[in-house]
Amino acid sequence: MAMAVTISSSVLFAKMFGFDRKFALLIGIGNGICGSSAIAATKDIIGVDEEEVGLSVAVINFLGTIGIFVLPLIGTVLLKFSEVNTGLLIGNTLQAVGQVVASGFSVGESAGQTATIVKMTRVLMLTPVVFILIALFSREGSRRGFNKGRKTVPLFVVGFVLFSLVPTFNLLSENLIHVISRISHYALVVAMAGIGLRIKFSSIMRDGRTALLIGSLIFLLQIVFSSTMIFALLV
Repeated sequence: MAMAVTISSSVLFAKMFGFDRKFALLIGIGNGICGSSAIAATKDIIGVDEEEVGLSVAVINFLGTIGIFVLPLIGTVLLKFSEVNTGLLIGNTLQAVGQVVASGFSVGESAGQTATIVKMTRVLMLTPVVFILIALFSREGSRRGFNKGRKTVPLFVVGFVLFSLVPTFNLLSENLIHVISRISHYALVVAMAGIGLRIKFSSIMRDGRTALLIGSLIFLLQIVFSSTMIFALLV
């Protein structure tokens, strides 16, 4: 539910500030699912340019870095949550897996384990979200009479689903999976650096401030919504 609220709010904020809807949606997806990876996975489906992708990645990672330090304080000091509930808050709001692990385990073992489990559940939602986006943007293109609007399933989605079966059915050893995971980590870093090299300073001045504002509002809404749900259901 929190993920749906997060992504939906991006469209609302875009309308409020007269910002590009697709650009804002990309920021919402990055906030709602798994940061840079979600942005990279959905950018071609949504149809945004490389500068918007780069700015989205920059905004999401900036907010996530701040959240690593702020969320433990919000959970334990401000809201007086238990360690487990603080882990729920962190896992349900921070953007990247690494950020969640760092922030959660800074609170304690229980918080770290809870945050990681919740975060991985959010990551698993990437595949259904991709297929929903394909359906939505295909329909949008068809209404406008453009064949180019018809989206097919990207190859990376097929690969994502197929490779998710590898650990599920223990098709490879844990050591080999660990090596592949490390390689994928560095490959993602190179890919994000490549996107960053295509960002122009003029685009930062034009769109950067509003993108940061919308990203911050989405992140704040995530925190408020998640905290409210924890109070209502668990405290």
